[in-house]
Amino acid sequence: MSNEQHVIMDETAIRRALTRIAHEILEKNKGIEDCVLIGIRTRGVYLAQRIAERINEIEGTPIPWGEIDVTSYRDDRKAASGEHAEGAKLTPEHLNVHDKKVILFDDVLYTGRTIRAALDALMDCGRPRMIQLAVLADRGHRELPIRPDFIGKNVPTSKQEEIMVALSEIDGKDEVTISQREER
Repeated sequence: MSNEQHVIMDETAIRRALTRIAHEILEKNKGIEDCVLIGIRTRGVYLAQRIAERINEIEGTPIPWGEIDVTSYRDDRKAASGEHAEGAKLTPEHLNVHDKKVILFDDVLYTGRTIRAALDALMDCGRPRMIQLAVLADRGHRELPIRPDFIGKNVPTSKQEEIMVALSEIDGKDEVTISQREER
């Protein structure tokens, strides 16, 4: 079986999608008052940072942003190891989510399980007034009732396909690709 990758978003498309998402966040929240951007480690962090930079360019006001590590909240990892969540790791530690409008960022939305883990972790950090979800690519196949508020691109896929996001901060380039999963 061929494992050929097809680029579905190049650097320009990603930049445009993030600019659009920044404007949509401002519109939906009527500005940035009481808003906090939180990226899910790893690539969601860079998306949150880029959106924070765009919002600062648009509004002339910085917006707080940070990252959350949801590893210990993942149900697939807990079930395999029998471990329980160790506690949320929100960075920077002084970032306050209590009574804030939190916009959560991830690169690809698939089953919804990573988002569920992030919601659990956020609630352990405080009680947000509202949580909104932004993703660069929504590929469908949800296993949980989770729906993003802001989407860079809807990408209908089969379960045999895989969406990969590359970001310049860690991968040296910006692109979103789709390919067939390797048969095992």
